[in-house]
Amino acid sequence: MSFKDLQLHKILLRAIAETGYDEPTKVQQQTIPVVLNKKDVIVSAQTGTGKTAAFALPILQLLLDKQDTPKRSKKIRALIVSPTRELASQIGQNFKTYGKHTNLRSTVIFGGTSIEPQKDVLKKGVDILVATPGRLLDLHKQDLLNLDYIETLVLDEADLMLDMGFIDDVKKIERLCPKEKQTLLFSATIPFKVEQLANTILKSPERIQIHATSSATKSVEQLVYYVPKRNKIELCLHLLRNTIKGNILIFRRTKFGVDKLEKTLLKNGYSANSIHGDKSQSERQTALNKFKTGYIKILIATDVAARGIDINELDAVINFDLPNIPETYVHRIGRTGRAGKTGNSYSFCSADEKNYVKSIQQLIGKQIPIEEDHPYPLDPKAKPIIHKSKTPKSKHKKGRKSKNSKKKKKRWY
Repeated sequence: MSFKDLQLHKILLRAIAETGYDEPTKVQQQTIPVVLNKKDVIVSAQTGTGKTAAFALPILQLLLDKQDTPKRSKKIRALIVSPTRELASQIGQNFKTYGKHTNLRSTVIFGGTSIEPQKDVLKKGVDILVATPGRLLDLHKQDLLNLDYIETLVLDEADLMLDMGFIDDVKKIERLCPKEKQTLLFSATIPFKVEQLANTILKSPERIQIHATSSATKSVEQLVYYVPKRNKIELCLHLLRNTIKGNILIFRRTKFGVDKLEKTLLKNGYSANSIHGDKSQSERQTALNKFKTGYIKILIATDVAARGIDINELDAVINFDLPNIPETYVHRIGRTGRAGKTGNSYSFCSADEKNYVKSIQQLIGKQIPIEEDHPYPLDPKAKPIIHKSKTPKSKHKKGRKSKNSKKKKKRWY
């Protein structure tokens, strides 16, 4: 199938051709016709399957008849709500790329940056708005944007949006839009809470599911290293010295873990940087740009910070901490081995993460090869370490005070 078969306008086809894409991906083939028919849709597809274009292209086409409206008279007719700043920027870039031969105007608004330039752009008039929930509601409260003319509402990465605590904001945004609108919900996974949200805001939606495991796991060479938790940093340094080369994305579970690993790598002479939720938008963007341009070779991130980031030419992914949700593993490794290339993933598994490997293997339907030839093997009999409190127990029963403390106590009566 080609993009022409999807009944897209020639000015959109021209922009697609200029990007170098010839054939639509599975998610684009199935989603674009449904959106063009103005139906509500729930799409379950992982990052890297081309789902941004699956809603950007049909939205641009549906708005083409409004493209010649004078700038000041333009109304926001399509709203895309995204959980993270990076993802919002990436979606905005897609609309600019595919809409470059149209007169449709799009803009991106998110927190962590100055609000004034965003106000100026909105005053000039836009057709398509990409926004994070907090900044969107902030600007609406200040009466700086009007959602009364929304024809299409897109909720992107809905599962992450709910994980980040945006459920009430999302519901509020949906209520601020007209009742008669098209709603598109995109999510990597469809857990119960996403299903609940879909049931309350979508009308007879079509369901499209692109299986997460199909593309990502075929083009990526996977290895698992069983290693004691205390030796993970040494193993990481050993592999960076001897095995893993090129552009590398390393995942850690916590912000503290990200910072700790970054300091260690810098101390050992590696060009590394990191992104996580506690960093300012400018710090995150700088780190990302340095990585994309090859100025640094290693980027360390948490899952939330890295969701939706589009990085080309990624040679390897290291799962320093294994995720407890198997689908997250598939999203992580799916960042390498894209666009017909092969990639590599290396996972470090300590004794307390063995069950995570079992769940991941069940999801992807195959065993991950074990690499035993390394200096820090895990004892097969090793049991998970249970951290006990170091504070000594009181010799007194709970709620009972010692005789001395009773004597010292000053009574007010």
